[in-house]
Amino acid sequence: MWRDHLTEIIVFSLLFLLVSAMGFVAARWRAPKDMAHLDEWGLGGRSFGGWITWFLVGGDLYTAYTFVAVPALMFGAGAAGFFAVPYTIVIYPLVFLVLVRLWSVSHRHGFVTPADFVRNRFDSPVLALLIAITGIVATMPYIALQLVGIEAVLKTMGVTGDNALARHLPIIIAFAILAAYTYQSGLRAPALIAFVKDTLIYIVILVAIIYLPYKLGGWGDIFAAADAKFDASPNPNDGILLNGNNQLQYVTLAFGSALALFLYPHSITGVLASRNRDVIKRNMSALPAYSLLLGLIALLGYMAIAAGVKPLPGASAGSVDNNTIVPLLFDQQFPDWFAGVAYAAIGIGALVPAAIMSIAAANLFTRNIYKEYLKRDASPAQEANVSKITSLVVKVGAVACIVFLDPQFSIDLQLIGGVIILQTLPAVALGLYTRWFHRAGLIVGWAVGMGLGMWMLYQVASPTRKHFGGSAFPLSEFGFDTTKTIYVGIVAVLVNLAVAALVTLAVRAAKVAEGVDGTTPDDYFADEGDPRVAPGTERDADSAREPVA
Repeated sequence: MWRDHLTEIIVFSLLFLLVSAMGFVAARWRAPKDMAHLDEWGLGGRSFGGWITWFLVGGDLYTAYTFVAVPALMFGAGAAGFFAVPYTIVIYPLVFLVLVRLWSVSHRHGFVTPADFVRNRFDSPVLALLIAITGIVATMPYIALQLVGIEAVLKTMGVTGDNALARHLPIIIAFAILAAYTYQSGLRAPALIAFVKDTLIYIVILVAIIYLPYKLGGWGDIFAAADAKFDASPNPNDGILLNGNNQLQYVTLAFGSALALFLYPHSITGVLASRNRDVIKRNMSALPAYSLLLGLIALLGYMAIAAGVKPLPGASAGSVDNNTIVPLLFDQQFPDWFAGVAYAAIGIGALVPAAIMSIAAANLFTRNIYKEYLKRDASPAQEANVSKITSLVVKVGAVACIVFLDPQFSIDLQLIGGVIILQTLPAVALGLYTRWFHRAGLIVGWAVGMGLGMWMLYQVASPTRKHFGGSAFPLSEFGFDTTKTIYVGIVAVLVNLAVAALVTLAVRAAKVAEGVDGTTPDDYFADEGDPRVAPGTERDADSAREPVA
């Protein structure tokens, strides 16, 4: 009952109200002369320095869902859940130079979304539309998953009802507040709140890794308890070490997730809001500090095993909700007031990424659908207004996913989202370095990769679902005599690349027009203070274009 958690609820509510107030105040923080422009509302004026960007991007990538789901996976499956740690380490060297180039060309041309860049680079509104739709579809379940983190906390505090509306009312209220201050303050709101969110998380985790092992008998006892649990598991792949069957899945999932991470629109939004190239370079060097934190967060799953935590019942009969194990661990082991602080860290940890994700999805719709196909002469003020309204619609859609869908299905949708967003890698990431791929090849490659990925995901079953039950595809489906699995996203994007290359060779041999590259080599090295391309001089006017793919 909620009365047993009154202290926790009060602390949680006070901290939640504090950051909500900060969200509204953010409209006056670094206030521009005019917020009616996507550069200001959607990218914070492209003016964030090193510290702000570090907190913003870190708060964007390491979410409330990360806080509850990674330990839950460690609790349920063991070492396989640790894949999130290496992938958040290897990603930063991979994107160190890529993101700098994206920032420079976006700064020079005023690009707000990755689809803006693709449109200009490959002279193809169709390819840009596919990139935009892919980004929006991949982002929606990601926003819904932030609600899963909040819901786990609310369930632990006993804030539940007898029907769907009463059970989800606190989440609806929280997201209504989030929608209001995001509408008013844009990207400045999550940037300011990220300071509080990350500070709370660092405090909670540092206390947890010192206090909880001491209370539970030390790390030796914690790992021994986890080992005993997995030894008794009927699943041979569960354990504190990987085995021959799950190593390939682990490696491909970690690498595929790394490739996908900075293709998500919200990740790119945080990067484009930076002031200059040096800010990005410093952040790519410093952000692995969050990976250290993530490794410590993951170990909370083993601590929950040692503490004898039993997850709360799930939405369906007979199921359990492993996402509640971290809140339950805090509830059982911490004093009530500090458990309230920990809950607030998780709850606020949902608000920052949810705000950035909704802004990123709204920017994609505004720039690459509304302006491209519905109102080509839209003014900057009209763009900003449409983006604000779209961000509200996106949040409503995310809440609807939680209210009307099984939360486990939302988690599976996010796994699908990773496979989906990977299909933009050839056009976005490789496009920053080469224009060798023909736009027709990229379109066909995207379609084949997406189709193959969806087919493979459809074949994956889970104990609760016949189809779309995860992203671990059994190689036996390809005719291999093995029980090993592989991450769907890696296979799909490799096929995507192969098809794009073959079609490129074919259409180039047929001398199909390639369109005009709207960028120059110098654009990829532009920095703060370098002049922008004047809006009227870019090679994007309809009259100047040849037929496009």
